Amino acid sequence: MLSADLAGQHALLVADTGAGKTLAGFLPTLAAFCGAGPHPDGLHTLYVSPLKALAHDVQRNLTTPIDDIGLPIRVETRSGDTPSDRKARQRARPPHVLLTTPESLSLLLTYPDSAQLFSTLQRVVIDEVHAFATGKRGDLLALALTRIQTLAPGLRRAALSATVAAPEAFRGWLAPWGDLDSVALVEGEAGAAPEVSILLPEQGVVPWSGHAATWAIPQLYQAIRENRTTLVFANTRFLAEYLFSLLWDANEDKLPIGIHHGSLSKEARRKVEGAMARGELRALVCTASLDLGVDWGDIDLVVQMGAPKGSSRLLQRIGRAGHRLDVTSRALLVPGNRFEFLEAMAAQDAVNEGQRDGEDFRPGALDVLAQHVMGLACAGPFDEAELLAELRSSLAYAWLDAATLARVLDFVATGGYSLRAYDRFRRIVRERDGTWRLTHPEQAHRHRMNAGIIVDSEMLDVRFRNGRSLGRVEEQFGAGLKLGDTFRFAGMDLEVEAIRDLELVVRAAKRSAQIPSYMGARMPLTTHLGERVRAMLQDRAGWGRFPDDVREWLEMQDWRSHMPGPGRLLVEGFPHASLEYTAFYTFEGWNANQSLGMLITRRMEERGLSPLGFVANDYALAVWGLKRVDDPAVLLSPDILTHEFIDWVQQSYLLRRAFREVAVISGLVERQHPGKKKSGRQVTFSTDLIFDVLLRHEPDHLLIEAAWADARTRLTDMARVADVLERAGREVDHVLLDRVSPLAVPLLSMIGRESLPAGLADDELLVEAESLASAAMRM
Repeated sequence: MLSADLAGQHALLVADTGAGKTLAGFLPTLAAFCGAGPHPDGLHTLYVSPLKALAHDVQRNLTTPIDDIGLPIRVETRSGDTPSDRKARQRARPPHVLLTTPESLSLLLTYPDSAQLFSTLQRVVIDEVHAFATGKRGDLLALALTRIQTLAPGLRRAALSATVAAPEAFRGWLAPWGDLDSVALVEGEAGAAPEVSILLPEQGVVPWSGHAATWAIPQLYQAIRENRTTLVFANTRFLAEYLFSLLWDANEDKLPIGIHHGSLSKEARRKVEGAMARGELRALVCTASLDLGVDWGDIDLVVQMGAPKGSSRLLQRIGRAGHRLDVTSRALLVPGNRFEFLEAMAAQDAVNEGQRDGEDFRPGALDVLAQHVMGLACAGPFDEAELLAELRSSLAYAWLDAATLARVLDFVATGGYSLRAYDRFRRIVRERDGTWRLTHPEQAHRHRMNAGIIVDSEMLDVRFRNGRSLGRVEEQFGAGLKLGDTFRFAGMDLEVEAIRDLELVVRAAKRSAQIPSYMGARMPLTTHLGERVRAMLQDRAGWGRFPDDVREWLEMQDWRSHMPGPGRLLVEGFPHASLEYTAFYTFEGWNANQSLGMLITRRMEERGLSPLGFVANDYALAVWGLKRVDDPAVLLSPDILTHEFIDWVQQSYLLRRAFREVAVISGLVERQHPGKKKSGRQVTFSTDLIFDVLLRHEPDHLLIEAAWADARTRLTDMARVADVLERAGREVDHVLLDRVSPLAVPLLSMIGRESLPAGLADDELLVEAESLASAAMRM
């Protein structure tokens, strides 16, 4: 890192957890303050991390070497929790090193004195870059870097990560103008190989179905007793709470066991983090809130409950154990069912081979660009042509042309053609000399109150027209529904009557539910792990390392049907319970499979195939109806992404949900006003009104375009659906059977039980799975 800095290069440091990445990132900064002087004055180094807690942890760890060496360096943090008087003082008399987040950095750039503040900046250190660079927070930081580089042309950038899958892509993201040669790739020395094992039942077999892996609680508790400190990861907040309660029931030794997830209060999280730092807990049940965990060196075992969903995520979690390069990190994977066992095996192989995965980069988002443009106007007037050149220096916005920037500027200036009559949307104005400025200084205050990328996910109240409440579902599920759709919830089959103001109004359905319900966000299975599982199913010679019951399951599938394979799509048809079932083995993740199920059932309706419902998991989806599907290829033609997809998005709540987020991020709709904050319901009401106006009068509005982009990517995972259709276009292995196949058992056992959170439904799933298995495993 020192060599790259001395050569005037930017740097991407990729090194294992515990290798000292963060300190290495700061080495050029520490070196600059060594010696007799004169020492740099003003803001010298900016540290950006995705988590406020990480910045505070780094401050503690950085001050130790600074104090030990006796360096004249002042280090401070800045986030949304920083008192306003300290924020003002930091701008007037900045520290040498400022630790912050992408959002707080973006806000700093909105002040007129930002040019002076950043003029002395020499270095930017971006920690855990893999965690946010590919999303909208990464877009925001990329735009901030373009402005800072203009203010401080000699600025050198450094990014740090333990789990970057594609270093070249991240070098391009980090480099001004995408110049890879300007970014040195620094790779750390390999640490001790992690020790990853898979927990299997001491008695009995690997479960057919279920997700909570509650069968493992006695063995898990024993592992906690045998280790000093154990970190237990769950993939959802509900599952974390459920496992925590089961562990407490089994805690006959009264061991101190804690819980940590994002829904807990800040005070509760800080209390648990402090107890862990002091070594007072024997175990901590947690979620992704600790994926980028603070430096706790006393953890000697990490447990992953359920499937890991990605090798990079698993490596990140494993790195919490030991947290030193020379210490072997020990991890235990606990699969909830047979597909999850295969996924755990695939993840174990990937970790042993050092294979990583991650999300692909995509073009920078328009709503984030609009927020950035408004922030620049708050700092002072700007020239349109100069701004275009500056923005295009970021690889995320290298695609931007003058016409698109003009559309963005017009949106920030007027709200767009349909809204320009309203003064409230007039935020900037173009002067005669071509520069842009704020319409009123008050606009800057309003922008700073509302700027940000994270828009809280809302819950929809499910109720009958008479007001009787049935509970709440996550908005992501409700967004995919349209009027007349049926789904199962609270033990009832329900039909959608209306979706408005965060309410899902329903009535009792006259037919069985068609769409599966689900409570709780799901981590997607990565493409890399999905491909590994498919390859594993084809590697019959490798089945010998599986438990007997799993091997027999696959052998019976191979004998009775086919095995899914790379580059091909297996589709099975079979009768069950007086209905005709069609199963598609995609291995593309739950979100993509749920979306594909929505599209396929719509096409089946058009073709008179009378679909009655579908069910999806990470590995497959099954559709059932009154008529047999003789030619699945017609259900999987590429035009389904234009015809059925557009109809589904427009008729459902999906586009409205996406629009609300882009409207908030772009600043069109404000969440906060001086002295008060809008509720989620009020924000939704405002965005729904504007959405209806734009869809009717200006369907090509900038934010409608941005909402469509989000609907295609984040909300429905259309890229992975397209991968399924591409495989189907090459080769479909269509197998007709006389009864359910072995591979379909875990999927079909979920039918009617998806609305129960993982854990509560596991006993029912096991009973149903055993009944299905007896038919599937019969010769």
